Amino acid sequence: MSGVYEQYLKPESINMLSLLDHLPAGLLDLDATQVEEVLDGPTLIHMSGRKSPDLFVSVLMHGNETTGWDAVRQLLKKYRPGGGEQELPRGLTLFIGNISAATVGLRHLDDQPDYNRVWPGCGLPETPELRMMHQVVEIMRERGVFASVDVHNNTGFNPHYACVNVLDNRFLHLATMFSRTVVYFIRPRGVQSMAMAKLCPAVTLECGQVGQAYSVEHAHDYLDACLHLSEHPSHAVAHHDIELFHTVAIVKVPEHFSFGHCVSDVDIRFADDLDHFNFRELPRGSVLGCLRPGIGLGLEATDESGNDVSERYFELEDDELKLRIPVMPSMLTLDHRVIEQDCLCYLMERYDDHLE
Repeated sequence: MSGVYEQYLKPESINMLSLLDHLPAGLLDLDATQVEEVLDGPTLIHMSGRKSPDLFVSVLMHGNETTGWDAVRQLLKKYRPGGGEQELPRGLTLFIGNISAATVGLRHLDDQPDYNRVWPGCGLPETPELRMMHQVVEIMRERGVFASVDVHNNTGFNPHYACVNVLDNRFLHLATMFSRTVVYFIRPRGVQSMAMAKLCPAVTLECGQVGQAYSVEHAHDYLDACLHLSEHPSHAVAHHDIELFHTVAIVKVPEHFSFGHCVSDVDIRFADDLDHFNFRELPRGSVLGCLRPGIGLGLEATDESGNDVSERYFELEDDELKLRIPVMPSMLTLDHRVIEQDCLCYLMERYDDHLE
């Protein structure tokens, strides 16, 4: 461990974050479920390249979202840190996150917080995981960082898209290198991209569902392109090169309600093809599911300021849950555990008028 890092390690968290200046032997040959055999826990690995400062890449923030890890494995094998012949075009710092959850294929373990909700700015009480994310940010602040990329998957049917938390041309150019579909959000807080945006242009990649070869290829090609960037363009992104959306609400199912998709004896029965509504501009009156009589709307929608806006977006008609106004959802999923651990979906509006 390099001495420059020691100032960031407190006794109570020294076992939480591992710091390396090389890839451990055999690491790149392991899939996400095997990484814990080599690494002791969440690990920050610095690899030098021709240019500096580093590109910062985080993977496995959610243990069941493995495309980022698979893309990095492929990428590094052709460069010297991974045994290849080529020098890295730019230094790369890799943060490998929730490897214990990855071992069992879960977003996070029951006794863990969500690793992408505990970064600086989350507003949550201090925990070992929150302290660890502070350490990561401070290390990168000290080292300097060129750009930050956090690689994710999602459940349900979604296109590949990039997210930003700052409407800045440098951020938007970085995002449109991955997809012309870009989502701007400032809630939820505590995400990696929002913390790293204080230091450099930062994006989150949403690479579709796990297990798709194209997702790995797309993330691999994007990360390689980022390593070859020499600077961030500051001019406006051409309107025909971007479709910008703004997340206006997060929708959750209250803990005391039961729900499902192909069952009848629940409080909320969602439409069986609910996840096919993602990134579709749904008209007013679109039916999302059926509710047990007497439970009200059954959903909680919260806007960017934390206000309850459920009645703005949803209404009941003959126990059918319908949209009150036109809206575009994202990340709708049929995965019961993901809905419980995170949310049912996000609601978005077109935001192109906010581009320069």
